[in-house]
Amino acid sequence: MAASSPANHARLVHAVCLIAAATVALTPTAPAAAAPKPTEKQLRAELKKLNGKVDKLIEQYNLKRVDLAKAQEAEKAARRRLADAEKALSTAEQRVADIARLRYQVGDASLPTVLLPQAGQRAAVLEQLAAEQQAVIQSVAKARDDGKRAADEATALAAGIRADAAEVATQRDEAQDVIDDIEKKLKDLVPFSPGRRPDGSWAPQLPTGSDNITPRTSAMRGLIQKNFALPFTVGCFRSGSSGEHPLGRACDFMMSSGGTMPTAADNALGDRIAAWALQNRTKIGVKYVIWKQRINSGSGWRPMSDRGSITENHYDHVHISMY
Repeated sequence: MAASSPANHARLVHAVCLIAAATVALTPTAPAAAAPKPTEKQLRAELKKLNGKVDKLIEQYNLKRVDLAKAQEAEKAARRRLADAEKALSTAEQRVADIARLRYQVGDASLPTVLLPQAGQRAAVLEQLAAEQQAVIQSVAKARDDGKRAADEATALAAGIRADAAEVATQRDEAQDVIDDIEKKLKDLVPFSPGRRPDGSWAPQLPTGSDNITPRTSAMRGLIQKNFALPFTVGCFRSGSSGEHPLGRACDFMMSSGGTMPTAADNALGDRIAAWALQNRTKIGVKYVIWKQRINSGSGWRPMSDRGSITENHYDHVHISMY
């Protein structure tokens, strides 16, 4: 076989390169690995961090509002001082007019001598009045300067606070958007409880374990303990009573030590626990919630009859019954 010419060799190399490039272009690219979803622990840590950021922004905004109120009070005080000084100036101007008139009348023989000091004292009296007049005028000028300075400072501070407030509001809205997104993801992490049928109904369960409650009730209790800092005890199985407790299908989340009304903070916590249970009722199998002499099975709160005590009327605990 005849040796190939340099030109043929170059064409061959070029053809090989084209084939290789086409092969690479036609080879399907492996899909990029999806970013791993954050864990519940990571989401909760981010939520805590953002809540702290929002609280700090609100605190800074409140401090700026307090500073503005102080500046406004200082401005009002300065304006009061200015009004007093202007009144004093008016009095001083009247005295100046009196001095001028007195000087004009010094040489008038018809002026009663009782109105004028002795001849040797007249110059001294006039000088004293002139000095007093000058002192009053200087105090008025200072008061005016102080008032203007206070007004300017308050105006500048008000403008700065408006800008800061707008920035804080923007930052707060941005943080709140992220918080809302995280809370939605946390809600999505609430698992379906065991025993849920395809049609959404719930299969009966037997109580198990030393606490004598059903797996579904146990799962509900664990989720609430995980999502809320409970201030008091949780009571579930109770024999010798009616309702869901002896069946192992209910828990009472105490919002006080029992028999007494909760504090405002614990009352608000009870509201949040009740709302959470109702929001997730179809996922975890909540049958109904009783709280503050009302019952809700998913179609709104209905009042209950008065049973005669804080505990019996469920003012000191949130009752959650399960299917």
